[in-house]
Amino acid sequence: MPSILSRSVSLCALIVALSPAIASADESDPIIVTAIPAVAEAAVRVARTPGGVDIVSASDFEDRLAVSLRDALAFSPGVYTQSRFGQEVRISIRGSGISRGFHMRGLTLLQDGIPINLADDNGDFQELDPQVFQHIEVYRGGNALRLGGSTLGGAINAVTPTGRSAPGLDMRVDGGAFGTLRGKIAYGHADEWGDVWAAVTADRSDGDRDHATRKSLRFNGNVGVRLTDAIENRFYASLQTIRQELPGALNEANALAHPSSGNFFGDQARDIDSIRLQNRTSVDLGEAKLAVGAYVNAKQLYHPIFQVIDQKSTDFGAFAGVDLAGTIGGMAIEATLGTQARFGQGTARQFVNMNGARGALTALGYVKARTINSYGELRVAPVRDLWIIMGGLHTYGRREVDNRLVPVRSGAARFDAFSPKIGLLYEAAPAVQFYANYNRSVELPGYSELNQSPFATSAGNVPTPGFVDVGPQRAWTVEFGTRGHAGIAAWDISLYRADIRGEMLQYNPGLTTGVPAATFNADRTRHQGIEAGLDLTLTQWAKLRQVYTWSDFRFRDDAQYGDNRLPVVPRHAYRAELKLGTDAVSVSPAVEWIPRGAWVDYVNSKRAGGYTMLGLSAQALVKDGVTLFLDARNLTNRKAVGDISALVKYLPDNPSTPADESSASFYPLERRAVYGGVRARF
Repeated sequence: MPSILSRSVSLCALIVALSPAIASADESDPIIVTAIPAVAEAAVRVARTPGGVDIVSASDFEDRLAVSLRDALAFSPGVYTQSRFGQEVRISIRGSGISRGFHMRGLTLLQDGIPINLADDNGDFQELDPQVFQHIEVYRGGNALRLGGSTLGGAINAVTPTGRSAPGLDMRVDGGAFGTLRGKIAYGHADEWGDVWAAVTADRSDGDRDHATRKSLRFNGNVGVRLTDAIENRFYASLQTIRQELPGALNEANALAHPSSGNFFGDQARDIDSIRLQNRTSVDLGEAKLAVGAYVNAKQLYHPIFQVIDQKSTDFGAFAGVDLAGTIGGMAIEATLGTQARFGQGTARQFVNMNGARGALTALGYVKARTINSYGELRVAPVRDLWIIMGGLHTYGRREVDNRLVPVRSGAARFDAFSPKIGLLYEAAPAVQFYANYNRSVELPGYSELNQSPFATSAGNVPTPGFVDVGPQRAWTVEFGTRGHAGIAAWDISLYRADIRGEMLQYNPGLTTGVPAATFNADRTRHQGIEAGLDLTLTQWAKLRQVYTWSDFRFRDDAQYGDNRLPVVPRHAYRAELKLGTDAVSVSPAVEWIPRGAWVDYVNSKRAGGYTMLGLSAQALVKDGVTLFLDARNLTNRKAVGDISALVKYLPDNPSTPADESSASFYPLERRAVYGGVRARF
């Protein structure tokens, strides 16, 4: 295996691999890398990005039970993940979507460059299966410009192998606690004309809580054809059927004392059937590289919760991008131009929940959305080691809802915004970079933010149901950082501050005065923090990797909440893993430490408790291509609250009333579990 993939391919390792070539060659010379082409290309993008980015290789999580993005991105700096249950996780970057207690918002998720998000930008991350990824690219905040990402959190792009990068047979079986059993079989082949790769994965588990059974069957594959030495056409296909019971949130007492308990009311579930097809043509013209393509995503969601949500949607889109490189008057110059257009339509029905079955029809909506992001970036090196980056992204969006049962909830909204970016990138040494950038982000509301149900407020007012005028969330973010390698240390550190207007927050209007909708735009908020990763090669047989995140999210002179901190994400989060051994055999103790839990409510009357959770993983190469592995979690069976759905308790007669501890808004930590497996490559 090439050295760039022989260990966790953190951003630091990629800089180590790339920087000597970058520094020693003229800026117009090609950068020579020996890694898998897709990883090498991503590494070059990283080395030219003046901000927080990270690349995570499959080798970073292949020796553990990786069922969700929490498992895959555990050591990606700045990525906050907390398990709710099974494949359901909270994922947030720089405070993106922290008010959303379900699904996902504020991030663009992609597989092989194609958005998982629907055209209205909401999505289900369960459709991403870490078992099949070659690597994952994380672009935090405005650094996602070249992926068409316009939101505060940025973008995460999961990349599958090809027949050229993963030839031969790849098999895996793992399982263990709570009746968990998973399997994977993949095969890749390549010749001078093209290549093919395909994988089938299956997963089932009873879950570590009552009413948390899950099962899934997935197919991922792609076929590439070399039309000429410079032109390749590649077709991608992804199909999945996912069935998951939902144990729901608990009150705090049960989350701490009875973390295995679950909610059987309404037989709540999330069942997904989806298919994604993509065709991409890549043209290499030397100093110019062009990519064009189109895709279609078809999805059906059957989701019994407070009611039965039954949705069918079809999203299709097209994309085009060009990367240019050359010199002008001896000065290195690069440019990127692209556009990404997404169009979606669907039928959204709701029924009375009859213990998981459809009852009377309560809503019938026809929805349409379009989101078009067009971007450009210019990178200039006026002197050898300094790059100036300028760019911008234009976002156009439209949302339409036609509610046939409640016409007053029908409506349409149009959005138009431009987000500029400027940055500096300085290579202080062959393996050391410093950077800074200033950028704007825009996040558009989706169907659920615009089309809301009425609630009675504590003042007795009942807002009229309808198409709520929720505006875009806009932020200006300044970022400074450094990444590189020196001696035994490799690091990736970013500091950022985002000043936000119109942050989309979810309140319960029944407990709040003067709030017209379940989701609305706050006035001014601020998100600031530190995203840090530090790897230490202590000896040839002892390697320590660490990530630390400091998150300070708060209101700014809010009429109700003053400068209170926003709930959900704790201020400090630390993870570390010490690998003892070699690639032949190793054992890796790990720790996750939350010194103090997050605020539970907007009034800052209550915190969740902190915790320390210990884990252990091990692997042994029993013969060429065959590896046994062990993954033990929460060894001390620590009972604590992991994730929270934000609570509101702000009554006009007693503003200091604490959050209601009996509210079902708490998700317990994953219980003690031991998993093991075998993977084989031939």
